Amino acid sequence: MRKVTCVFVCSVLLACSAAHAVRIADITRIGGQRTNVLTGLGLVYGLKGTGDGGDFAAAIRPLASMLKNLQDPVTVSELNKVQNVAVVSITAVVPNTGAREGDHLDLRVMSIGDATSLKGGRLFVCPLTGPIPNGGIFALAEGPVSLEDPSDPNVGVVKSGAVMEVDLPVKYVDNGHFSLIIEAPSANWTTASLISKTINDAEGQNGMPVAAAVDAKEIVVIVPPAEREHPDSFISRVQQLPVLIVPTEARVQVNKRTGTLIVTGDVEISPVVISHKGLTITTMNPPPTPSARAPVVTSRDSVALDTSRQGGARLQDLVNALEQLKVPVEDRITIVEELYKTGKLHAKLIEEED
Repeated sequence: MRKVTCVFVCSVLLACSAAHAVRIADITRIGGQRTNVLTGLGLVYGLKGTGDGGDFAAAIRPLASMLKNLQDPVTVSELNKVQNVAVVSITAVVPNTGAREGDHLDLRVMSIGDATSLKGGRLFVCPLTGPIPNGGIFALAEGPVSLEDPSDPNVGVVKSGAVMEVDLPVKYVDNGHFSLIIEAPSANWTTASLISKTINDAEGQNGMPVAAAVDAKEIVVIVPPAEREHPDSFISRVQQLPVLIVPTEARVQVNKRTGTLIVTGDVEISPVVISHKGLTITTMNPPPTPSARAPVVTSRDSVALDTSRQGGARLQDLVNALEQLKVPVEDRITIVEELYKTGKLHAKLIEEED
């Protein structure tokens, strides 16, 4: 058997990524369009001996108060053997479209005392307060608790357990204008400028602009006077406008836990030769009828890249080469990180933990 070691040269043509159009609604949200969290404290009762216990005053005092309100006054000492209640924190998320009186929201409850499990319990009626600065009671919470994760019995959910008692609308238009907030992955001055220009070209009034980018994330849009009483049609037209998105920022996003490596934009690397853990790839030679008993084996254990031969190469070329070398994804991520540390990777490296 003859073994030959050689340098594998990856050479492909560099090509510009084509621009593509997306709807403005796909990469922005309207200012004020956000979620809100309602919170409260309550009691879960009906537990089978897994509650906080009679010596946990934080649970027993509200239980005594609740019974008193139900015309069954008792003292804290009379409840010292109670094991079937638990004091819990309660949260409900109001969607970014707002909520109206009578709407139902899911609840998440979590034991904050000595309870060992909320399984089989039921949340007693309690109020949920609203976001600051509005404050006040926004919803009433009640219902059976089901465990969110059997391995964590102190956390549960109550499906549709909150009933809105007031309206919590989203305010989109303020003094005749609204804001478009560019979602984080797309936020930059180029995109903000393109969105502003697209709106002005389509909706400008007598040659006067109606949109302006105030920073890399926000565009302020003026509603035409004739449509301010009913701005829904204007807002809808703006959101449906196609905006041409061009590659602007070279990014490499890695997640070691999930083994994910995402390359966006034209990420370039300086000329470099990489050898990592004796990487090899073997091929039978000559094709197409190799002999299994006496093959000629070519081993490729390094990668040299400068595809343009002008002092630059694309990271995607390297990724493709490592794919051919059967390099595990965790090693590919390590190589990309080392390229970044040595200044050979010309892009923003984003490392995710979740």
